[in-house]
Amino acid sequence: MTTQPTPLAPGALVFDPATRKVGEYRDRSGPYAMLRPVGGGREWQADPSALRPATPEERLTAGVRAANDRTRAARASVTVPEDTSRPPLPVRGCAVCEALDAERHIARAEGDASAETDANVLLRRHRRQEHDG
Repeated sequence: MTTQPTPLAPGALVFDPATRKVGEYRDRSGPYAMLRPVGGGREWQADPSALRPATPEERLTAGVRAANDRTRAARASVTVPEDTSRPPLPVRGCAVCEALDAERHIARAEGDASAETDANVLLRRHRRQEHDG
């Protein structure tokens, strides 16, 4: 026979009607119950007498929300690599861009692929630092 944890056992998922959120019961702090969002985050205080066990639907919703939050956070931290399949374009009116573009064209005309690549790298770096932010 398995025993169900009491609603205020550490780790139990409970519903807080004041915030309308499901939280993981952590402990008591004075007259308050300390709850943590499912999946982690900042704890909040709740009235222990108002808490009730979370329903299966509330547990599922809280778990999905936590998974979505993790996915959003992971996407936000991923930088999209620059498209290097095409040469960068110089910014009109920028002397540095135009000089690097001229170096690239000379290198291409001379068949110097290494110098052409170097000019592309320098032009990309210059654009990123001076024009794109």
